[in-house]
Amino acid sequence: MTPMPKQILALTAVFTFIATMWAQDSPSLGDVARRERQQKQETEAARGKNAKPPKVITNEQLPGHAPSTATPVASSAPHGLSTPASSDGPKQSAEQWRSQIQAQKGQVESLQKEINELNASIQFAPGNCVEGCVQWNQHQLEKQQQVQRMQGQLEEEKRRLEQMQDAARKQGYGSSVYDP
Repeated sequence: MTPMPKQILALTAVFTFIATMWAQDSPSLGDVARRERQQKQETEAARGKNAKPPKVITNEQLPGHAPSTATPVASSAPHGLSTPASSDGPKQSAEQWRSQIQAQKGQVESLQKEINELNASIQFAPGNCVEGCVQWNQHQLEKQQQVQRMQGQLEEEKRRLEQMQDAARKQGYGSSVYDP
């Protein structure tokens, strides 16, 4: 016995109605993203009101210190090697500079690789997701925020690399040392 066309039509209408009602219970991806953006802005605003900008003291402000024309280089040298503050300080060997710069380049490349892998893993739940979609999408948003933090770190590491290369250049080494 086959159902009559009116019964099929009625069942289809009921299922469509139920599906529509169920879909309205879960927030859309756009709503989740807007809510996250708003929470982030509120958090940043709250921190901004309470946070004081740090006081920066330069060498020129210290008593008895002559102004310097050389720019300091951040010490981020691996394996206990120190990076001199300027070209006026003790001169490092070409091999020391080369190894420090190569290590810094390795850090930059490694961090870039991590960022690329994390970016590739970000996949939001499709619109027809049935269960656990909000939590899944929340996790993906957290991954995006982590990528943004990592990109800030990457820029800092690149800046350190440039400073190291500049310091080696100021000590008179050629590009085979500061751009190996």
